[in-house]
Amino acid sequence: VQLQASGGGLVQAGGSLRLSCAASGRTFSNYAMGWFRQAPGKEREFVAVVRRSGGSTYYADSVKGRFTISRDNAKNTVYLQMNSLKPEDTAVYYCAADPGLIITSMTHAPAYDYWGQGTLVTVSS
Repeated sequence: VQLQASGGGLVQAGGSLRLSCAASGRTFSNYAMGWFRQAPGKEREFVAVVRRSGGSTYYADSVKGRFTISRDNAKNTVYLQMNSLKPEDTAVYYCAADPGLIITSMTHAPAYDYWGQGTLVTVSS
């Protein structure tokens, strides 16, 4: 699977952004899709994951209630709607694909087989 993330940018605290990740090369609906982020000097951390069908989602506590992950299997795209952004959300955001079924086990980067190139989100205070 080839993944292409987009939608990052500069936004003020309290604002919103929507990230997109377009997939190609394999059957998109055969993969759970996750978002991770990596801030400067920090390890890559889990943000959210959505099941193959889109029916189930799971979030990191730090973004729960502010971020929403969704997918459109007809468009081979996964989204991350980010609201009420905070300066600590500043990071490079990566999408990733996992062929597994149990999304609550997909909170660690090594679980994922394919990664996009990342898109930078900067939240100013």
